[in-house]
Amino acid sequence: MNRLPLEDIAAAPATRLGTLSWVGMEGIALPFEVAGQGVTGQASAGVSLDDPMARGIHMSRLYLLLAELEQRELSLARVAAVLEGFLDTHRGLSHSAYLDLSGEAMLKRPALISPLAGWKRYPFALRCRRDSQGFHATLELTVGYSSTCPCSAALARQLIQQAFDEDFTDMPVSREAVRAWLGSEQGILATPHSQRSQAHLSLRLARDLDELPLVRLVDRTERALGTALQTAVKRIDEQAFALANGQNLMFCEDAARRLHHALREQPGIEGFQLRVVHAESLHAHDAVARSEWNWTTPLLDDIE
Repeated sequence: MNRLPLEDIAAAPATRLGTLSWVGMEGIALPFEVAGQGVTGQASAGVSLDDPMARGIHMSRLYLLLAELEQRELSLARVAAVLEGFLDTHRGLSHSAYLDLSGEAMLKRPALISPLAGWKRYPFALRCRRDSQGFHATLELTVGYSSTCPCSAALARQLIQQAFDEDFTDMPVSREAVRAWLGSEQGILATPHSQRSQAHLSLRLARDLDELPLVRLVDRTERALGTALQTAVKRIDEQAFALANGQNLMFCEDAARRLHHALREQPGIEGFQLRVVHAESLHAHDAVARSEWNWTTPLLDDIE
């Protein structure tokens, strides 16, 4: 049976002339690796349509090129090569190529003191573009932590002082009596409130980076805050976590300033925008602080 040539409707002239800033696909399932662990990722791939006469692009070419990232460690060098492929397969049609990759990085984190360890998820998105000015990459990253309110801690201390005065009025005070009182529920009758908090980071990466600095950024962020969320713990770790919270009392403003200074010192970062959210346990609303450095409107803000 003789088969007729398959008609390529997309190659026909456009019915209405005009260029388009982005054409492609969103929500593509794509497994890749971060820090040696598999990620059930999603990709959005596209190119500009700069030929006003062309009806459309070749979406299948974009899709097939994503196989270069499949089941492999995610790196900026590999993403840049894929974007080059997008443009090579669309010569005469496109001058800009886009690729967004998102998922949850799985990192194994040690307990504070005991030999235990467990896995934590770090949601991220890597938004990349290749155009006449070169390769651009923005990494969005969410890191969870604990925050204890300084005001609440001060008010709790005041109540403990008042209780001490009431319980030891006109009484001789010995070291043993004070120690016993401090270890009782009667003594520590008030505790400060804390909340699970999040740092949302958007970081413009330097163009000469080859490797994705996600793990280094998580490490620096958690060190700067001092109260990283834990996984598997023993009581000795829980006690150390309570100590870390007591030594790192933070309003959202404090957390934002800590991160601002830490990220300014991180090599490979050309600019950033950060937002910290303290999900209040006292109020029914959140406390939020934002900061930025050398930040301009991201190139791909309008591409989800």
